[in-house]
Amino acid sequence: MGFLIVMILLLVVMYVLMIRPQRQRQREQQLMIDSASVGDDILTSGGIYGTITQAEGDDLVVEIAEGISVHMTRRGIAAVLPPDEPEEAEEADDTSSADDEAAVTDEQEAVAAAGEAEADPAGRS
Repeated sequence: MGFLIVMILLLVVMYVLMIRPQRQRQREQQLMIDSASVGDDILTSGGIYGTITQAEGDDLVVEIAEGISVHMTRRGIAAVLPPDEPEEAEEADDTSSADDEAAVTDEQEAVAAAGEAEADPAGRS
């Protein structure tokens, strides 16, 4: 009798920890795929990025490059990508990365100078 109770508890725990979350993820994935519409950027299950240009039920036309379109079904969508950031944010990122590169170069020069000083403590060149 005790063995039966342990087995039932084990099955309940397995359902709560494994099966239920997996079903919820599957539902969310299916909802995301079903809600994909014209103009959305997607990633196909084959790893190709594209933009939906036409959608009729389960059939899609996806533009993968300028002037190149492929026909596919909704089942081929792996992910619907979030909208692109505005260009202003990208420009700000570009200037900050240039500043970061200058800081790294200055730090590398300081480390190199310190290494030379340690190698020649008497100051001989």
